[in-house]
Amino acid sequence: MARWEPNAQLRLVRAAIDLFTEQGYDSTTVAQIAERAGLTKTTFFRHFPGKREILFAGQEVHSRLFADGIAAAPDSAAPLEAVAMALDTATAAFTSEQRDFGPRLQAVIAANTDLQERAAFKAVRLAAAMTDALRKRGVPEPAAILAADLGVRAFGRAFDRWVEPSSQRSFTELAREELQELRAAALALG
Repeated sequence: MARWEPNAQLRLVRAAIDLFTEQGYDSTTVAQIAERAGLTKTTFFRHFPGKREILFAGQEVHSRLFADGIAAAPDSAAPLEAVAMALDTATAAFTSEQRDFGPRLQAVIAANTDLQERAAFKAVRLAAAMTDALRKRGVPEPAAILAADLGVRAFGRAFDRWVEPSSQRSFTELAREELQELRAAALALG
């Protein structure tokens, strides 16, 4: 692969997931990832601070999409309606390629404690972005936190279902369904 080809960041992500799957996360080096992508280590570090962050490349984009979706909700929208719009906005940005490498990404994360911790941190950051966006709409703190947490859980559960090989439904549809199920579960708590 020529170094001048576009989409260096995506090429690095693909190469990392391939190598992590083939030889394990701990056994893979940044140099190997860069070489597999047809790039240099310098290019790798222009895009990522280290190999752990390559698996969480979209965190800032997802946070922005969640916040933008909440901000775009009508003024009359209840907090969970705004979160549903955030889910629509974020899930619409996912590609079929992300769906294809989703199971391998999940397997790599599940096999490594450090990556599991990083995934949990990502969820906290996504919830914080939604909480802040809800607060800007005037939603009180406890309701903003709870709505954001339900949104992140719905997002994660929907992603798990979306990447299943047998799944034929859209990520957006699954996220909406998960949010409704979590809302019903919260109401059932009494």
